[in-house]
Amino acid sequence: MPTRLYLIRHGEHTLPSGTLAGRLPGIYLSERGKQQAEAVARRLAKIPLAFVYTSPLERTRQTAEIVAAPHRLSATILEQVIEIDFGDWQGRTFDELADDPDWQRWNALRSLARCPGGEAMIEAQARAVQELEMVARRCDGLEIAVVSHGDIIKAAVAWWLGIPLDLFQRIDIALGSITLVELGADAPLLRTIGERPAISP
Repeated sequence: MPTRLYLIRHGEHTLPSGTLAGRLPGIYLSERGKQQAEAVARRLAKIPLAFVYTSPLERTRQTAEIVAAPHRLSATILEQVIEIDFGDWQGRTFDELADDPDWQRWNALRSLARCPGGEAMIEAQARAVQELEMVARRCDGLEIAVVSHGDIIKAAVAWWLGIPLDLFQRIDIALGSITLVELGADAPLLRTIGERPAISP
């Protein structure tokens, strides 16, 4: 039996929209973000999750704790699914970065570009995929939740589908969404990509 990985993007955070949070500490879920996490928890409540893993950042840990609660599990930190190291761009707004040639290159040629003072996308993809596939082997045949970040999940999905990183923006991984991949002896199988559970009114 393959391992089923439920890759969850954290809920909305408290920084103003259009701000690159990156790895800034002290960024927590907004009220809507908590509602998004609760919607994911309801969607997965009947799935027999064996483990819940999470990026070490606060917004992912909060999301993971909400998802883990119905299963009486504790969330375990998975360092290599942390957000991209955006270096000098961290904490800046997209409007501030719009005229930056390095930012334009980052968005046009993601496979070759690097964040100033930070990480290359291909490095982030490699560390995340390696860690997720290691978890899948260690948890052979089980159902696992992993809470991470939008670009990290997109990069992993792109790898498993054979999509070049320069085209990975065609993949939509919304806040509070679930992507289900099965990893086993055969080729990876993507069951859902960016499913958004409904938030209760």
